[in-house]
Amino acid sequence: MADGLLTFLSGVFGWVYFLAWSASFYPQALLNWRRRSTSGTTVDFPFINVLGFLAYFVSNVAFYYSPEIRAQYAARHRGLEPTVQFNDITFALHALILSIVTVSQYLFSSLWNFAPNPGNRPSRFILGVAAGCITGVVLTCVIVTASAGNDPLYDWVALDVVYAIGYVKLIVTLIKYTPQIVANYNNQSTEGWSISQILLDLTGGVLSVSQQAIDSYLQRDWSGITGNPVKFALGNISMIYDSIFITQHYVLYRNKPQHAHVEGERLLGDEERRV
Repeated sequence: MADGLLTFLSGVFGWVYFLAWSASFYPQALLNWRRRSTSGTTVDFPFINVLGFLAYFVSNVAFYYSPEIRAQYAARHRGLEPTVQFNDITFALHALILSIVTVSQYLFSSLWNFAPNPGNRPSRFILGVAAGCITGVVLTCVIVTASAGNDPLYDWVALDVVYAIGYVKLIVTLIKYTPQIVANYNNQSTEGWSISQILLDLTGGVLSVSQQAIDSYLQRDWSGITGNPVKFALGNISMIYDSIFITQHYVLYRNKPQHAHVEGERLLGDEERRV
């Protein structure tokens, strides 16, 4: 009876977090469209999001559909199946598409008839992170290809490539919010940055972690979390950053002038860290 209820809750949490996280990609794009500007924000967040969600989509598809990957996962985790569900794949694909749409508002602002913004150029830091992630995946592929054995318990196998791709998303999540937090601090304002996307993201993070915890409990084995650390970390890291944005918006800068970000943007545009 209890397991049946938990199974039901897992399914509900999965789709609600999918809806919350999916909806979180619309407010910023819509706000940019209404303002005909991306001022107050930087391209770094949506730019690196494209790479992150591409990696997340690929790794989820591999865990869900590939018999080889699922077999190798089971060999390493005492016969258990990956905790990736179909809604994870759907969410990742939807997020990838919306991230591409949003980043186009920055990189191709003239096509959207947006006002020019100094923050439309990716920072060297973000470009360096992207290059490092891609290099890491390529090196993992080389190691797996050169590996003589095919025992998942002892050798480098295709599963390790999937893990490497998944860790790209984890790395992206660790750093993607930082440029915008710094921009808000420099501007002493959150104008232009949609708080609605943060509230939805927080909701999705709580439910995602809850779903994974339920699934692991139902398996009577916490390797559902240790075997898929990316999904678990995504929810927790997002909640930490969301708390920072909420504090900035509702506490630190709530009474700041509406156009306080203009001076900060000028400073941002003068920095040599952008290409």
